[in-house]
Amino acid sequence: MRIALGLEYNGSQFHGWQTQKSGVRTVQLAVEQALSSVADHEVQIYAAGRTDTGVHADAQVVHFDTHARRPSHGWIMGANIKLPADISVLWAKEVPREFHARFSARGRTYRYFILNRMSRPAILSRRVTWIHRPLDAGLMHQAGQALRGRHDFTSYRTVHCQAKSPVRNLHSLTVSRHGDFVIMEVHADGFLHHMVRNIAGVLIAIGSGERDPDWAGEVLMHRDRRLGGMTAAADGLYFHRVDYDAQYEIPVIARDAGLLMV
Repeated sequence: MRIALGLEYNGSQFHGWQTQKSGVRTVQLAVEQALSSVADHEVQIYAAGRTDTGVHADAQVVHFDTHARRPSHGWIMGANIKLPADISVLWAKEVPREFHARFSARGRTYRYFILNRMSRPAILSRRVTWIHRPLDAGLMHQAGQALRGRHDFTSYRTVHCQAKSPVRNLHSLTVSRHGDFVIMEVHADGFLHHMVRNIAGVLIAIGSGERDPDWAGEVLMHRDRRLGGMTAAADGLYFHRVDYDAQYEIPVIARDAGLLMV
């Protein structure tokens, strides 16, 4: 059988998603160990997106193959008993063999949370990015519209990005203020390494008045990472949603952005 799972995790204490030869703590390793225990055989999982060190997820989707038969609640409860407190399985379901968590995805959404106030966070430490200087969310939103559409995002990816093509279709980008919080939400067919954090870095510079609004589009046109802005911190980044064809009936977990800010 092929089983799909929904996961949420706090990435603060993980060295990213992907298992590494050095044996450091990663989300993939922890989930595979838990599922292998439940299945009673070694399990290898495949994710919709590989998050970096310190990045969080509230709607990661993975799949794995198994000959073990368990009810959905068996996979959920069994895995959660074995998992550390900063990872949780939200749902589990059997899917067709052709389903692939990564390659069947039609789109992905990330959210970036900025705490914009003079004082640093305590309760939300390492769960939001703190910017003490005032940000103009409206200006950030306006500037971000230059990135919508199908473009070469070379200027917005790390020089170490291994993607074969830098072209992505960015469907939407919104920036809004909610009290002391500025939230950026980006939806695209796919993302390059550090792409969302580099976009956030450019928009933060614009929102603080360091750069003009036209700079976001100018950076895009340069197609040169050296002419881009800073890479924003990982703390505020959340892998928020994955889009699949309706035939797979993959659950969509509706997350209110306000939940993080309580």
